Amino acid sequence: MSPQLLQYLLSGLTVGAIYALVALGFSIIYNASNVINFAQGEFVMIGGMATVSLIATGLPMPLAALLAIAATTLVGLALEKFAVERVRGESVVTLIIITIGASILLRGLASLVWDKNLHALPAFSGERPIAIGEATIVPQSLWVVGVTLVVVAALWWFFNRTLHGKAMLATSHNRLAAQLVGISVRRVLLVSFGLSAALGAVAGILIAPITFTAWDVGVMLGLKGFAAAILGGIGSGPGAVIGGLTLGLLEALSAGYVSSAYKDVIAFGIMLAVLVLMPGGLLGRRSVERV
Repeated sequence: MSPQLLQYLLSGLTVGAIYALVALGFSIIYNASNVINFAQGEFVMIGGMATVSLIATGLPMPLAALLAIAATTLVGLALEKFAVERVRGESVVTLIIITIGASILLRGLASLVWDKNLHALPAFSGERPIAIGEATIVPQSLWVVGVTLVVVAALWWFFNRTLHGKAMLATSHNRLAAQLVGISVRRVLLVSFGLSAALGAVAGILIAPITFTAWDVGVMLGLKGFAAAILGGIGSGPGAVIGGLTLGLLEALSAGYVSSAYKDVIAFGIMLAVLVLMPGGLLGRRSVERV
């Protein structure tokens, strides 16, 4: 393997891991409610920007990150409680408009609470590149991939080993049957939005030392995460991870061998192609249709 190809692959894995976290947020909410939450990218933005603000007050990085994740989770819970819950049962177009409106509102509030400048978090463990073969990788990229693996493992344990996780899985398979056995679908939906927001915040904190953060950074990350979820199969957890990593690798390779100007086109071209040729995605088990 050439050093250049290895470098592109390492870069693609880093970006792909972030896309995977964002895609997992889309899939969790879709599984619980069949809602596509287009405010998912704003959870990424809030996580990064809140951490920057908390560190500026003198808090240590670990505490600032935990508080930022908690704050973002509360935003997700508020979105479900005061917006989505009030229009439950409406058409899919109404729900899409609600989440798009929430996305615009959160960006506007962010520009007022913070500012419109770029901000960076300090790297978690230094910035000296690490040699892997003839390529290099910054320590923060290892944090991104490592934390993503831990999050995926924790989600597997949550959904397969806890009562709340199994309740969410049951609701995703058959909402009526879940209600008949006493599962609170309303609580499941609330937890789904909170969990999705927390995942977005983690992604925003991990990527901020590498690509910076700002009030509008969630727009593109949200769209890329949605493209990854579509590629893997919306509603599929493993599909979200595979879709995110695949998209990140394709972007890195296209930027390296073709032109960086086309890397964004790749994501949306793939999303359109999958929707037309393979609507279920790579691992999807159902079409994107609210019933």
